[in-house]
Amino acid sequence: MTAFLDLLLDEARTRVAADRAREGTDALAARISGPAPPSFADALRAPGVAVIAEVKRASPSKGDLAPDLDAVAQGRAYRDAGVAAISVLTEPDRFKGSLDDLVAVSALGTPTLRKDFTVDRHQIVQARLAGASAVLLIVAALDDDELATFADAAAALDLSVLVEVHDEGELARALAIEPAVVGVNARDLRTFEVDRDAFARLRPAIPDDVVAVAESGVRGPADVGAAAAAGADAVLVGESLVVADDPEAAARALVDAGRATAGVGGESTGGPSRGLGRW
Repeated sequence: MTAFLDLLLDEARTRVAADRAREGTDALAARISGPAPPSFADALRAPGVAVIAEVKRASPSKGDLAPDLDAVAQGRAYRDAGVAAISVLTEPDRFKGSLDDLVAVSALGTPTLRKDFTVDRHQIVQARLAGASAVLLIVAALDDDELATFADAAAALDLSVLVEVHDEGELARALAIEPAVVGVNARDLRTFEVDRDAFARLRPAIPDDVVAVAESGVRGPADVGAAAAAGADAVLVGESLVVADDPEAAARALVDAGRATAGVGGESTGGPSRGLGRW
């Protein structure tokens, strides 16, 4: 199954090559203007468990989720619910997203994360030009030099980085670049196997000054409480919100649950993890 991650990365490189053929990276960067975007990392540091709500229409593991989803309407629902940040899938084939989605959702004013398979600086420049506040770096997809180089490239553009890990080895590599935000994905993207205890196991090794994100798998307020008990500073929620009949109400319930956990996180890092982490 490692070949599937390799396929996703090869597809990303093909897209980047096509994009660069239309406009070079330096020319793209020269078009960036205006103030820095709102800080993604700072938005996750409020008391309690912050909610990162995701805009996506499909996933490799589940297929179509909400193929007709209106990114702007979904993003507006999240903003009005009070989420800390919004994750926007821009990968077009497996997740059916686009940079246009990112531009539209970023314009709503809530810090946004470009969630994609980042394999080239060009994508980071695209994210900044689209109004994003952060980019995703998947440790399993990058070597150490790429990880450091892309993190530096993001910082130079006033972008935060969400560094995604799955196991102890990946976390050690992530911490070597001194990230502000680390996300733990229970799903191993190389095998697609799920380790539901991954966040609770890795959390004690994440420094207190690093925002620890339990990625996805949150279906309701009780899961936010479980994440807090495991020491999460934030949760990333996708599937349950994009399929909800009322995404604003569903997101608000998670936001309220997160705020209610203020003072809970870190007290029971060995607490239960209810399947947190799923692409």
